[in-house]
Amino acid sequence: MPKIVSIGMGVPLFELKQEETVKFARRLFSQSFKDIERLLTVFVNGEIEKRHFVKDLDWFCEQHSFEEKNNAFIEAAIELGTKAINQCLRHEAYLKQPIPYEEIDAIFYISTTGLSTPSIDARIMNRLPFSPNTKRIPIWGLGCAGGASGLARAHEYCLAFPDAKVLVLSIELCSLTFQHNDRSKSNLIGTSLFADGVACALIAGNQVEVQSFSTLSLHPVILDTQSTLMPHSEDVMGWDIKNEGLFVIFSRDIPSIVQKWYGGQVTPFLEKHQLTTMDIRHFIAHPGGKKVLEAYVKALQLEPSMMEHSFHILRQYGNMSSATVLYVLNEFLRNGAAEGEHGLITALGPGFSSELLLVKWG
Repeated sequence: MPKIVSIGMGVPLFELKQEETVKFARRLFSQSFKDIERLLTVFVNGEIEKRHFVKDLDWFCEQHSFEEKNNAFIEAAIELGTKAINQCLRHEAYLKQPIPYEEIDAIFYISTTGLSTPSIDARIMNRLPFSPNTKRIPIWGLGCAGGASGLARAHEYCLAFPDAKVLVLSIELCSLTFQHNDRSKSNLIGTSLFADGVACALIAGNQVEVQSFSTLSLHPVILDTQSTLMPHSEDVMGWDIKNEGLFVIFSRDIPSIVQKWYGGQVTPFLEKHQLTTMDIRHFIAHPGGKKVLEAYVKALQLEPSMMEHSFHILRQYGNMSSATVLYVLNEFLRNGAAEGEHGLITALGPGFSSELLLVKWG
């Protein structure tokens, strides 16, 4: 079965403490909400300590056109995507020697925060010496679920081509969707939560001799995947696309939806493999926010300690949409697991939708 071999990061240059963004939000939203101080508690209660952005805070104090923001996206996406790929294919913690670019059979490019045709993967291939025959599969619009979905699609590709090495490249520059004149509560919540991040994962088919180049004795092997769409739930999460750009749709009901709906997706998925949530030792969850992580615990009756890595990434990086679950997965790769232990990679996104991957260390 396909296995996850390496992960690389592209962390943006500008690091902002949450206290700095609180001051920014107070200046921007104070005239729109009489109870602004009460609303600003979301910045503290969300347990995010810092986030990374591709622009400094002064840039966001000014209004920018959709064209300006999207051009900034393309420029930063190429730079950070190149950085993440290079780290993924050269990561000394995971690889004995670099993986040649020419050995990559396909690139799954995941994003939902910027537009580019040709897509960013093509632009990066003009910088790095990939084979011109590398297959490109750009996927746009899956939001926070995109990272897990990208892993699932790469898994399926490697099932079809078991000697393949495949990259999943997630590029999300959420800050560049910020709407300076949007005074909605959704925009305020987004300002407290979303961040920029890029990550790349290497997936190998089961005929690839990974031990010849991998430093890890055990890898998360992908056993099965499941995608689920909740019917008629378009208003839960997503973008409202207007002349000025992308306006965030972010329902306050997401944590309660997770608590009521999510368990009904996970339980039958695990039962297909004669497993229950009690058999899952590693819960590799996209941290959509503090309340979403708490809803996971309630929905599946998990030990809160199973959210340790997800909370760590949330505190240090915020919600980077689809890239975030790959940052969490990197924590699990770094810390390792015992042979035969099961894990569940999971993320939720627009649609409203759920992505699940069952993995086993072996």
